[in-house]
Amino acid sequence: MSIPSIVSLPYAYGAPECGGVIRQCPEDFIVDEISTIEPDGEGEHVLLQIRKRNSNTEWLAKQLARLASVAAKDVSYAGLKDRQAVTTQWFSVRLAGRDEPDWTILNNDNIEVIQVHRHRRKLRRGALKGNRFELLIRELSCDPAWLEARLENIKQQGVPNYFGEQRFGIEGSNLHQARAMFEGKRIKSRHQRSLYLSAARSQLFNHVLSLRVEQQCWNQAIAGDVMLLAGSNSYFVIDEVDNEIRQRVETFDIHPSGILWGRGRSESKNRAALFESELAEHFPLFCQGLEKAGLTQSRRALRVVPEKLEWTHQPEQKQLALRFELPAGAYATVVLRELVSW
Repeated sequence: MSIPSIVSLPYAYGAPECGGVIRQCPEDFIVDEISTIEPDGEGEHVLLQIRKRNSNTEWLAKQLARLASVAAKDVSYAGLKDRQAVTTQWFSVRLAGRDEPDWTILNNDNIEVIQVHRHRRKLRRGALKGNRFELLIRELSCDPAWLEARLENIKQQGVPNYFGEQRFGIEGSNLHQARAMFEGKRIKSRHQRSLYLSAARSQLFNHVLSLRVEQQCWNQAIAGDVMLLAGSNSYFVIDEVDNEIRQRVETFDIHPSGILWGRGRSESKNRAALFESELAEHFPLFCQGLEKAGLTQSRRALRVVPEKLEWTHQPEQKQLALRFELPAGAYATVVLRELVSW
C-alpha cells in the first residue's frame, strides 16, 4: 500500500502558483485556542491557560504532571498544538487533595502561564470551538492578481478538509507504525496506539476526499450523500439533490461528509457510496485493523471554510499575513497548501 504525501493530494483550485517560506520563526505561526470552557472557580482540578513557544503539547503536559507530582493521566488538554509555533491553550491538572504548586515556576522564554482557575471537571479532548490563526508567509513569489483571486476563492468556497501532514508523523511514520501494528506488532503505549489508529483513519478519509476533489464534487452535494449540519455532529442522508439542498450547501448550512472508518455500515448511498465502497478493497489492512480495534464509523465534513479570513499582502517585503479561524479538527496547513508551495 502506497502512502501518498499530503503534498501529492489534488488541489481544489489547481496547484498554487506561489512560492514562499512558512514557519521561518515560531512567531510566524501563532495559534490561539477558542475554548468552550467557563471555569467553575472551585473543584479538585486546576485549569491553566498557557502560551508556549517551540514546545510540544505532550511535553508540556509532562512538565505540569512533574511539577504537581501527579500521574500523567491526571493532566489533560483539549487538543494538540503545533510545536514550531507560538500557541495558547488550556490544560487541566487533577490535584485531588494535593497542595497546589507555584505554577509560575514553569515560566521561561518559551512558556508563560497566563491564567489559573479551579474547576470541577477534567478538560476533555475536543472541548474547544476551534483555533484562531495569525500566519506570516515570507519570501513570497507570485502574481498579486492571482493571489487575490485565490484568496477570494478560499474565502467564498473554502478548501478540502484534508487531515494535515501533522496527523501522519514525520515522513508518514505514524502510518508505517499503524501498518506494522495491524500486521501484528505489539504497541504497549495506549497513547501511541491511538495516534496510529487516528493516522490510519485519516489516511482513508483523505483518499475518499481526494477522489471527490478530482471529480470536483468535494464542495457540493451528490446523490446519496450523508449531509452534516454545520457546527454539529447531526446528519441526514439524501437520495437526490434538489434546489433546497443546493441552497443549504451554498449558504454553508450543511456540508457533504466523508467516512471515518470503523465498525458499522456506511449510510451513504448511490453515487456517494461508490467513493467509499472501494476503501475495503484497496486498503483492507487498514479497514480491518480499525474495525478490530473497536472504532465505530463516524463522519467528517469534506470542506472547511476559514472564518473571518483577512489578509495583508506586502509585495515590497515579499510577505503575506493571514488571519482566520478554523473549527476544531481542521488544519491551517490545508488552507496554506492551496495558496503557496513551501
